[in-house]
Amino acid sequence: MTTLLCTAAAMAAAVIPASAHTGAAPSARILDPRAPDPVVVVDCFSQARLRPEEYLLACGDGNNRLVGLHWDSWGTRTATATGTDMVNDCRPYCAAGRFRAYPVTVTLSNPEAWPDHPDLRRFTTIRLLYTDTAPDPVPKDVTYKLVY
Repeated sequence: MTTLLCTAAAMAAAVIPASAHTGAAPSARILDPRAPDPVVVVDCFSQARLRPEEYLLACGDGNNRLVGLHWDSWGTRTATATGTDMVNDCRPYCAAGRFRAYPVTVTLSNPEAWPDHPDLRRFTTIRLLYTDTAPDPVPKDVTYKLVY
């Protein structure tokens, strides 16, 4: 029963991305108000970020995180990066699971006004395109709505 619950929680966390996280990123990665009409991505702590190096997909349990993000572009409509999706396999259960690496291309899109900060726009959609295999049961090309 415990294994089933952990597996279900991990799958739910992998399927419902929550936000971005940059950790101790340099200040240049935090919103620069001098940037012309910046579009941001919002992290687990409701902070606006530009070009985060890490992007936490599962804020609640940390079992799914994009790492090593290298941004090819960051525009007013889309942003694209390559990196690695680190996913906990939760076998035999999440606390004892191993993180597996999956190469991925990330696209942020669909900027909208951020209700908490009406002067800013935030990306509201993330697309993950796995360039090799995808973590089971996630498809190789998947798009999620960002909720923060």
